[in-house]
Amino acid sequence: MEPVIIVLIILVVLVFIALIRTIQVIPQASAAIVERFGRYTRTLNAGLNIVVPFIDTIRNRIDLREQVVPFPPQPVITQDNLVVNIDTVIYYQVTDARAATYEVASYIQAIEQLTVTTLRNIIGGMDLERTLTSREEINAALRGVLDEATGKWGIRVNRVELKAIEPPTSIQDSMEKQMRADRDKRAAILTAEGTRQAAILTAEGEKQSQILRAEGEAKAAALRAEGEAQAIRTVFESIHAGDPDQKLLSYQYLQMLPKIAEGDANKLWIVPSEIGDALKGLSGAMGNFGLGGNSNGAGSDRATERRENPSID
Repeated sequence: MEPVIIVLIILVVLVFIALIRTIQVIPQASAAIVERFGRYTRTLNAGLNIVVPFIDTIRNRIDLREQVVPFPPQPVITQDNLVVNIDTVIYYQVTDARAATYEVASYIQAIEQLTVTTLRNIIGGMDLERTLTSREEINAALRGVLDEATGKWGIRVNRVELKAIEPPTSIQDSMEKQMRADRDKRAAILTAEGTRQAAILTAEGEKQSQILRAEGEAKAAALRAEGEAQAIRTVFESIHAGDPDQKLLSYQYLQMLPKIAEGDANKLWIVPSEIGDALKGLSGAMGNFGLGGNSNGAGSDRATERRENPSID
């Protein structure tokens, strides 16, 4: 009985192993390559799959999700013979599990080497300055070449990114000095521009202030002149309304002479020619006042006759 039990146990174990090898569960976004006697048979998609145990074998399980692979820095020579280290990152996705298994031995290594060679060809036609400022152009060119080459491998390159472009240390020092000089230059220009703008605004303010001050002084002078003119007209009208004679005008003229000489700067007196006539009129008036009883008679008649006929005298 014991050998029979052992055989039964062996059979149960073999059946269990066969069931395990027959039922294959493939996760979502994955695929499996099935070979029968070493030859490709089919590709298992996500879900429950049945294979022939001990005849069908799973050659490879491939992740169909987008993969991100960073590559180590690669030394690349630019057109102006400078060595720069460039880090790249590749975003790819397997679209054909069969081609990714049988068309290339290791698609990761193949993509890396193709990236290095393509990158050297692209950077070799650019100088350092263009290399540092043309990342989008380099990415687009690199992606186009990789996508075309990896299509037959069942790989689609979605994106290619340059992580860093590191020029030599001496070039970095020179670039830093140049950038520092450019910043200092821009700062000096901005400072000079600010000073210039402040001077312009100050001059504009002073100009406006002087214009307003001049306008105020002009208006004040006009108002003063208008007031003086009004005062002169008033005095003139008052004089004409009082009908003064020649003796009164001569007397007022003599009274104004001391006021003309009041200023300290008046070193020279200019005696007008009419002062002789004024003195004659004044002496005549004083002589008439000296006559007894005729001051109101003949004198007044004489003044009246002069007002009526100015040609007398």
